[in-house]
Amino acid sequence: MSSGSDQQDIKRDKILDAAYQRFLHYGYSKTTMNEIAGDLSLSKALLYYYFPDKSQLYIDVMRKLAGEYIETLESKLNQFDNLKEAFISQIDAQHDFIVKNYNFFDFFRVNEQNLPDTIWEIITEIHQTELTLLSAAIKIEADKGNIKPVANPIEVVDLLLDALHGVRVSAVSHKKVMFPKKEHLDEIHSKRLMLLDIFVKGLMY
Repeated sequence: MSSGSDQQDIKRDKILDAAYQRFLHYGYSKTTMNEIAGDLSLSKALLYYYFPDKSQLYIDVMRKLAGEYIETLESKLNQFDNLKEAFISQIDAQHDFIVKNYNFFDFFRVNEQNLPDTIWEIITEIHQTELTLLSAAIKIEADKGNIKPVANPIEVVDLLLDALHGVRVSAVSHKKVMFPKKEHLDEIHSKRLMLLDIFVKGLMY
């Protein structure tokens, strides 16, 4: 028999899933707490019991998504044949994550200059995971003698991630935007793979 705490966790997870579907299809701005409560046949009061406001609910959905993304990264980056494949796994995983959840991230576009600290903490956790996994991949390949010895793998990975983040399509190259238009994502993905190819070749003997 489930305890009351287990039941609360189940209900909380159901709320997160329903909220995710709303945010994904309609975006943050066009989603209301009333609609989420209605989707679950919950009273609005009960929804507010679990989540004090829409932004907190969004942040908790984001935290869950980030956890799933990190799990995907770890599964892909813990088994690779060579360094290029490891980095491609990261670029592909990030691209797929953004494409799949594009509408969900309208919160970022709307609040680009004023993102809550908790969102930055989640972004930082993702970045740290990427740094750890990719720098470990560099060390493994260097130890095997497949690439030149790297004095500080984390610095090298940080530089590459910065460079990849800076890739823009020519149509928006003058704009410093966190989230480009959806139709530009494939071009950005292709350019990042080209940049990666040059970068990895620079690490080879």
